[in-house]
Amino acid sequence: MSIGRSFFVGVEPTRKWGPFSIYDRKKANEIAVKAVQEFGITRIDDGDRLVGGLSGGERQSLAIARAVHFGARVLILDEPTAALGVKEAAHVLRIVLEARKRGLAVIFITHQVIHALTVGDHFAVLIRGALAADFRKGEKTREEITDLMAGGEAMAELEAEIESYQAAHEGRAPPVADLR
Repeated sequence: MSIGRSFFVGVEPTRKWGPFSIYDRKKANEIAVKAVQEFGITRIDDGDRLVGGLSGGERQSLAIARAVHFGARVLILDEPTAALGVKEAAHVLRIVLEARKRGLAVIFITHQVIHALTVGDHFAVLIRGALAADFRKGEKTREEITDLMAGGEAMAELEAEIESYQAAHEGRAPPVADLR
């Protein structure tokens, strides 16, 4: 599917041709390219380009630009950087910051602490669906957040268990675990 067609799926711009309404490809392409470029994605300059040929970051940017164009006030992004490389992830984070600057509320779900800290100002950590922590930017260190996300005490227990296992298989005495 082309960028212009994908951008307008379900709400395609049309023009009259006699008694018929037909898809206005030129208008769709112009609007889609302009909307994407307003977010700083200058590599997309042809609305007829196929979405399948875009990078993961460009696809995410296209989806965000589409939502903004159609009046979204809240973006809910579930792991938008999960399958992306470092450059593409940085690009998506810039797009999210631009969306915030435009006044959109963004709910950014991620397992990447650095990504969350880059774009977030209020954080909630869930463990098995239950709220484990609720805090604002600057109230916790990156290490504390990582520890929370990793399960904290459970991770310390797992590390002690692994150390004991390794010690037993290497013929040395297991360390004394400090599990406060």
